[in-house]
Amino acid sequence: MAQKILIDLEKIRSPQGKSCDESPPEGLYGPFIDSHGLKSIREMAVFQFTCRRCTDAPCISVCPADALEKNEDGIIDRSTNLCISCKSCVVICPFGTMMTDFFEYHRDKENYYDLRDKKELDLFIRNSPEGAVQLVDMEEDPEQNIFKLNDHILVKERMWKTDNM
Repeated sequence: MAQKILIDLEKIRSPQGKSCDESPPEGLYGPFIDSHGLKSIREMAVFQFTCRRCTDAPCISVCPADALEKNEDGIIDRSTNLCISCKSCVVICPFGTMMTDFFEYHRDKENYYDLRDKKELDLFIRNSPEGAVQLVDMEEDPEQNIFKLNDHILVKERMWKTDNM
């Protein structure tokens, strides 16, 4: 079994000993640029596992740049190429899913770590809050709130469940 990267979103959100103003490091695992622009692992994980998938998603309707849409699975997708970082979606989200710091470096690839590169992965782990990112020999385990983001990345998060999911 190949090692996977496990990212604990709760530890990323609530780092001990760091101020709330500090943005966590951002990881990428290619292809990290798609038709909607640069996608960080944390943003993809938050939209896939933390977002409550509102039926009438106010974040989508308030976006002045039409940068947000739902994909075929009902998951919010942000087009970083269209996003103007106005943060209207952050303000209107009733559950706090949208993170202000998603918009801080959305066009600057230098602030991201390419996790396919061993040296950058090591830096990403060291620069993340303690215990938030680790290499593991395991598979998805929903009973432990560990979910597969892709073939190389697992995310630990208390997934919000609705009748639609």
